[in-house]
Amino acid sequence: MTALATAPPPATGESGGPAPAAVRAPRSRLTPYWLLLPAGLWLAVFFVAPLVYQASTSVQTGSLEEGYRVTWHFATYGEALREYGVHFLRSFGYAATATSLCLVIGYPLAYTLAFRAGRWRNVLLVMVIAPFFTSFLIRTLAWKTILSDGGPVVGALEALHVLDVTAWLGLTSGERVLATPLAVVCGLTYNFLPFMILPLYASLERISPSLHEAARDLYAGPATTFRRVTFPLSLPGVVAGTLLTFIPASGDYINAQLLGSPSEQMVGNAIQQQFLKVLDYPTAAAMSFLLMALILIMVTVYMRKAGTEELV
Repeated sequence: MTALATAPPPATGESGGPAPAAVRAPRSRLTPYWLLLPAGLWLAVFFVAPLVYQASTSVQTGSLEEGYRVTWHFATYGEALREYGVHFLRSFGYAATATSLCLVIGYPLAYTLAFRAGRWRNVLLVMVIAPFFTSFLIRTLAWKTILSDGGPVVGALEALHVLDVTAWLGLTSGERVLATPLAVVCGLTYNFLPFMILPLYASLERISPSLHEAARDLYAGPATTFRRVTFPLSLPGVVAGTLLTFIPASGDYINAQLLGSPSEQMVGNAIQQQFLKVLDYPTAAAMSFLLMALILIMVTVYMRKAGTEELV
C-alpha cells in the first residue's frame, strides 16, 4: 500500500490515458546520446579532424614551393626515428626523472593535505594550485632568473659542494646550472608538480580514517599501516598523477628551450623547428605520431603493470 501511494503517476497520452511504453522507452534511451552530442562534435572537429589531417601529412612528399601530395611515403617515419632518436630518448628520460621527483615531493604534500592539514587544508590547496594563476611561460622564465649564474641557488650549491657532484654526474656544466639538464628537469618538476599532487590528494582523501584505526587496533605501526593500507589504496592517485605528469612532460619544449641549451633539446623542440623553421611538414607530422605512439605503448604497459585502471 505504501509503495502504491508514493509511486509517481503514470505517463498519459494525448487522450488522457497512459502513454504507450513504446513511446516512452526510445525517448529515455536516446537522452544520454543527445547529452553526449555536443562533446562528441567538439572532439570530432577539434581533435579527430586535425589528427586525420596530420596523419595524411605524414605520408606526403613534395616541398613548400611545389606543394605536398599524398604518396603513402611511410619511410618518413623511419627517417625521423633514425635522425631524432636521441631526442626521443632524452625527452622520455627527462620526463621520467621529473615524474619521479614529482612523486617523491608530491606524495608527502598530498598526505599532509589529506590527513594532517586540519583547518589549513583549503589554504594549502590554494598554494598548490597558485602556480596556475600565472602563465606557463612566466613560471618558466622565473626559473631562468632563479638558476642564473651568480644567483643565490648557484651560490648555495657551490657552498655545499653539490655542483661538483652534479657536474660529475653530467647534470651541470662546471659552476653553471642554467642551460644544463638539471635546469630542464627542475623546470619540468616545478611546472607539473600540481598535476601530481591533486590526484594524489583526491585518492588519499577518500581513504576512511577508520581503516587506519583498524590497523592500529591490530598493532600495526605507522610504517606497516602506510605499506599495507595507505599506499595500496592510493594507487589510483599514483597512476593518475604519474600519467598526468609524464605525458605532457614528454612533449614539452618550453622548459628545454628556455632553461636548456641546444644539447638539451627535447623532441618537442625538434617538432617545433620542423614545423616553423625547416618547414618540413611530413617529417614534423611523422615525429608527432611517433611520439604519440610511443607514449601510448608505454602508458599501456604501465597501466598493466600497475594493476589498476581506475583514474581519480
